Amino acid sequence: MKKKAQLIGLTGTNGAGKGEAASFFVEKSYVYFSLSDVIREELQKKNQEITRNNMIKMGNLMRKHRSPDILARLVAQKIEGKAVIDSIRNPKEVAFFQKRENFMLLAIDAPAELRFERVKKRGRQESASSLQEFLAKEAEEMGTEESHQQLLACMDMADHTIINDGTLEELREKLEEFL
Repeated sequence: MKKKAQLIGLTGTNGAGKGEAASFFVEKSYVYFSLSDVIREELQKKNQEITRNNMIKMGNLMRKHRSPDILARLVAQKIEGKAVIDSIRNPKEVAFFQKRENFMLLAIDAPAELRFERVKKRGRQESASSLQEFLAKEAEEMGTEESHQQLLACMDMADHTIINDGTLEELREKLEEFL
């Protein structure tokens, strides 16, 4: 019988359903952690607005000036037991968690048009008012510079990928299958 992952990392594109996946795992008694929360805390300390642009810039700065896996290191200090770790966006973060026993990386993706519609509905400051702007912003997250976000590289490192192109119930069924 396959052993259940004690640590589940989530990576994937904006609006793909990572938050819904995280909620599913929390219902299954995993404790939630987000690398993005570390960035939000840093922005708050510096009295900067929490926008997607500022989050990307701050995350990149933290990785550049401290280490490419700094966000993973800071979150890992808080983890005890079963956890779901959201917002993994750099291969060094993946590599850091892969050194831990029972870690699995799950990538969540969906077609761009569907993701854009989802993002518009959630009403956060996403800095994209059109699909074209959304895709341009996403291209910034697909870089190759060591200290920057590298979503495609992270998704390539995933142990499993779920395409979330259906209903919430269908996503939950796919996640149940994953577990």
